[in-house]
Amino acid sequence: MNLILFGPPAAGKGTQAKRLVESRNMVQLSTGDMLRAAIASGSELGQRVSGIMERGELVSDAIVIELIEQRLPEAEAAGGAIFDGFPRTLPQAEALDRMLAGRGRKIDLVLRLKVDDDALKARIAGRFAESGRPDDNPESFVVRLNAYNQQTAPLLPYYKAQGKLVELDGMGAIDNVAAAIDGALDS
Repeated sequence: MNLILFGPPAAGKGTQAKRLVESRNMVQLSTGDMLRAAIASGSELGQRVSGIMERGELVSDAIVIELIEQRLPEAEAAGGAIFDGFPRTLPQAEALDRMLAGRGRKIDLVLRLKVDDDALKARIAGRFAESGRPDDNPESFVVRLNAYNQQTAPLLPYYKAQGKLVELDGMGAIDNVAAAIDGALDS
């Protein structure tokens, strides 16, 4: 099964993806984690994307698609992928569909975690205080949230038209959101 966890930054996608990795043995393909790892490695790619992420801007489709494509064989061997933070734009969604179709695969389900923007801002302030992640500072978070709301909104009708979109309340306790996700996956 290939699953997309869809929602704005700090909606809980990463938390829920990690739970699904443990409970369902899927592979999490988190572009944010991949990009942070590239930055930490000091690689050429990491140096290119570091400033982009610190400003809260989105990394180019070409770079993100390249990262995803490199990890697809691992996900296929595990029986499925959880796409976390990808796709973010319509061209990325179309590229993902083409990539998967070329491998005889598809996206099976898109779970959208619906959350309140003000609650996200409070959540991110707490996460920044704990982790100090440069891309979680409150100023760049507002840029990321605005970019998500503007650029990612077209994906809702795209996946709804394919009959793959399931919307879930992401504002509840982690266990309640997890139970709603399990219900959607098992139905």
